[in-house]
Amino acid sequence: MSFFDKMKQGASDAAKKAQQTMETTRLKTQMASKEREIEKAYLLIGECVYQAHASGNWKASERDVLAYCDHIGLLRQGIQALEQRIKAAKNEKECRCGKIVAMDVRFCPVCGFQFEDFPRAEETDEAIQVMCRSCRNYNEVGAKFCAHCGIVL
Repeated sequence: MSFFDKMKQGASDAAKKAQQTMETTRLKTQMASKEREIEKAYLLIGECVYQAHASGNWKASERDVLAYCDHIGLLRQGIQALEQRIKAAKNEKECRCGKIVAMDVRFCPVCGFQFEDFPRAEETDEAIQVMCRSCRNYNEVGAKFCAHCGIVL
């Protein structure tokens, strides 16, 4: 690869990373906004409960408390959807054990779970240091299982 090709590739990679960072930041800002709305709803629930206690009429505030609780549930669903979009923007997925792995990984390096779908990421930004003795692919330091063939490292 010539010097100019390397420069062009580096600039392209930097632009992709900047776009990914910008998208992730935008989604995290939306998540923070939803979390602030949840905090406000908690305060309003507390206010309704206090007013019900002070007046001795619990039935009057029950409807309001339930409405705020439903609103909180919707906000939490929205936060989960945003978290999924962040993972997709970063080319990541979550294993059933909770480990976040690259999209092109077929086996979890922590628990050995085999993923059903095998979407390929364009490239990885991670520093990979451990080589599998079976398939000769590199894995993260501390991985117990090869992320490509599933063999114990």
